[in-house]
Amino acid sequence: ASFVVLLQARADGASRLGVTVSRRVGGAVVRNRVKRLVRETFRRRWRELPAGDAVVIARAAAARLDAAAVGEELVNLWRRAGAAQGR
Repeated sequence: ASFVVLLQARADGASRLGVTVSRRVGGAVVRNRVKRLVRETFRRRWRELPAGDAVVIARAAAARLDAAAVGEELVNLWRRAGAAQGR
C-alpha cells in the first residue's frame, strides 16, 4: 500500500484532512506533489467518504503514482476505514 489512512469519527459530522509525507518519500518537490494529489482527491470526493477526521500517511511507493491511482487507492482506504468503524 502506498498510503495509511487513520479515521476518527466526529460528533458534528464534519470532515477534515491531515496529510503526512516524510522525507523517505522523496525530495520537497515529490513530497509536495503527493500532498497536492491527496488534498485534491479529498476536495473532489469528500461527499463519498465517511465523515470525520482523516489522517493520510504517505509511504515511499506514493511517489510513483499518478493522480488517478492516488484517488483510487485513497477512496478505497477511506471506505475500508469507515466500514471498520461501522459507518
